[in-house]
Amino acid sequence: MNEPIRRRFWRRIEAAHEPGAYAVLDAAYRQAHRAYHTWEHIDALLVGLERFERLAARPDLIAIAIFWHDVVHRAREADGRAHSDAQNVRDSVEAFRRCTLLCGSERQAVADLVTATADHAHARAAAAHYPGFAGDLDLFVDLDLSPLAAPWEAFADNTRKIRTESAGVDETQFASDQANLLESFAREGAPIFRRPETRALWDAAARANLERCIPRLRAAGRRR
Repeated sequence: MNEPIRRRFWRRIEAAHEPGAYAVLDAAYRQAHRAYHTWEHIDALLVGLERFERLAARPDLIAIAIFWHDVVHRAREADGRAHSDAQNVRDSVEAFRRCTLLCGSERQAVADLVTATADHAHARAAAAHYPGFAGDLDLFVDLDLSPLAAPWEAFADNTRKIRTESAGVDETQFASDQANLLESFAREGAPIFRRPETRALWDAAARANLERCIPRLRAAGRRR
């Protein structure tokens, strides 16, 4: 994990939060059931934001969205019912709202950034909360998808970590669902990443990983 960069970014946005907000985040990202959606993931996105900060109109708001976008993550309710990714995102937005001191367009901008992670492939800026918001949303989505471009060993390890978090999900169902998700990113002829700068850096590597991974998931999903 990259504690220094996390602390550096948090100091820049701490005043936009209620006292105790970081403790809420820390407790969430250290939950025992988590394997992928941990501080390690948040740190990696903050490193990416630092790299591309010059592209952002409001890097502070993107940083806030990074900190909060996975604060709620669970596969099952207490009664055993499935807890969908979309519900995790909605719950994360609500957790942000409870802990933020932002108001008006800034508050809604962060909520919309976090909401975009419910459907990376199709999320678009529905409102211009500030000049450059649409570009910031695209950059944030690209950062959240940047692990797709990791070296193959890290990519495969991330898949295993995500599987670990999917407690109670049948192996064939997980493989089928994951293949469907990855195929939504690997649409033929369409770039995976939105910003030209991130696309130039990550698109080819991500596409190679998806082309290698999806057939394996499809084969696993056919096993009964």
